[in-house]
Amino acid sequence: MSGAVELRRAGEADLEIFYEQQCDPEAAAMAVFPSRERDAFFAHWQGRVLPSSDGHAMTITYDGLVAGNIVSWAADGQVLVGYWLGRSYWGRGVATAALGLFLAEHETRRPIHAHVAATNVGSIRVLEKCGFELIGRSTGFDDAFGMDVEELLMVLER
Repeated sequence: MSGAVELRRAGEADLEIFYEQQCDPEAAAMAVFPSRERDAFFAHWQGRVLPSSDGHAMTITYDGLVAGNIVSWAADGQVLVGYWLGRSYWGRGVATAALGLFLAEHETRRPIHAHVAATNVGSIRVLEKCGFELIGRSTGFDDAFGMDVEELLMVLER
């Protein structure tokens, strides 16, 4: 990685780029997470993510450009983390650097959990490099993709 990875609080001005990034069919297939329609995407971010008081929503920048986002939230008694990067930033160490910064400077609650598709090898490697360990697996039918999906549950204890 040759560029600088930084995090800043996500805001309204970032949402258009986040929306375009989550529309990438290859990214959606890799994450086994369907793209949201425009209105649903903006409603989710404006109504739940940005104003959330139980987590953090950060913009990932690479050399000053918006590379993606990283968020944390509480659900069902767990703290969860998720991230999404634009495809042009894949394979450059951006996600690993961003997750490391996020866990050190923004989301310090532990344990912290991540759910990841078993087929998303890149994201699994990012999580492992940041200290996450596999603690469970589940398989379920995904209506959006019309297939069974295996999901890994990973945790960072400290």
